[in-house]
Amino acid sequence: MNIEPIARVHSCFGEKFGVPRQPLLADASRASIELLPPLDVADAVAGLEENTHIWVIFQFHQAAGQWSAKVRPPRLGGNKKLGVLATRSPFRPNNIGLSVVRLLEVRTSPRVELIVGGADLVDGTPVLDIKPYVPYADALPDARNAFADAAPEPVAVDIPEAVLKAASAYKDDWGTDLPRLITQVLAQDPKPAYQNPDADRIYGMKLCGFDLRWRYLSPAQLKVVSLDPC
Repeated sequence: MNIEPIARVHSCFGEKFGVPRQPLLADASRASIELLPPLDVADAVAGLEENTHIWVIFQFHQAAGQWSAKVRPPRLGGNKKLGVLATRSPFRPNNIGLSVVRLLEVRTSPRVELIVGGADLVDGTPVLDIKPYVPYADALPDARNAFADAAPEPVAVDIPEAVLKAASAYKDDWGTDLPRLITQVLAQDPKPAYQNPDADRIYGMKLCGFDLRWRYLSPAQLKVVSLDPC
């Protein structure tokens, strides 16, 4: 079985730490999915612009070969193990991921690319396939998940005025609202679920070409410390 990437992701997320654990939780996130040869032609995406959402099938390229039969889901505090196939852990036998994202724009010049929102994709992610989201078949209102039936409660995020000013000045080709993105990403509590926050520890992640750093004031509140260009 030979599977080759059909596209490559250019994302606001420079590393896997801090990426939202599910798509659409940080709706302000932006990414470009650039089609690769031989699919880098307008014909390959003809009609796709008529969809509001798409499925992206991709490879967890930073988690390859690291799977185990049981894992510790963050929603269970990192203290309880479940079978890997009962979770959405990125550490999987074939390290394949599946995300639904908002399709914001289809561009065919100067390259064929899809601009998407709410993506939980690291920069450089190989894309294996793209399919339109079909509401009548894909949206199942009666579906249930025993341990993740609703989005997690967000933590409070305090952003100093100087950081807000710097973030507000950020511009890119995708229309990213960086202050909103910082709030949404940090509200998901990026630290490992099993860790108790240490008020003296500074956490950091790569976001939109910046080194974003923060610390925890309490388990339910964090404060941004700095936002510096990488």
